[in-house]
Formats: sequence, structure tokens, C-alpha cells
Amino acid sequence: MENSVEFYGIKCKVVLEEYALYNRAAIRLVDEEDGSPVATATTNSYDIPLEDREVLIKDYAENRGIYDLLVDAGYIERDFEPIQRGFVVFKKTRLLK
Repeated sequence: MENSVEFYGIKCKVVLEEYALYNRAAIRLVDEEDGSPVATATTNSYDIPLEDREVLIKDYAENRGIYDLLVDAGYIERDFEPIQRGFVVFKKTRLLK
């Protein structure tokens, strides 16, 4: 599995963490050169039930394309369940790592 990906022309390290609230998995991208934050691929919506290792991917607006990037890099499953919240759709999927 790759440890780095390129997102909008920036070489990024994929960081797997846990949100402090609800202990859910979080995925962040940070600049490989200086460690500055580039994107947060997940959201921690408390009202959406998740099983262990499931994540909600934000693949819209400035994060457009992050879902396919993480699938291709082997971090998340290709299959997802669309979850509509207001004007956005989260992609509910499972971590592979």
C-alpha cells in the first residue's frame, strides 16, 4: 500500500487517526515536505451510525476526487453507500488498513 499520494499536485502523506469524539476513524492528508494539512477526507457526523472501520468520505467541493484517490491507493473499499445530508452526499465505506 502506498504511504503517499498526490492530491491537486501536492505530494501528501496519508495519516490514519481517530476522532476524539466517538472514536471513529479519520483520514487526513498532510504535505510530505513540511507536514502542513492539505485535506481531511472524512467527517465525523454523530447522527450517522458507523460500524468499526467504516468511514464517511467527503468527496465534494475542495475534496472532489479524494474518494477515488484513496481507493486507488488501497486505503478504502471501492463500494460505498451514499448518505445524503442537506446538499451534500457522504460516501460511507470501509477502511482496508
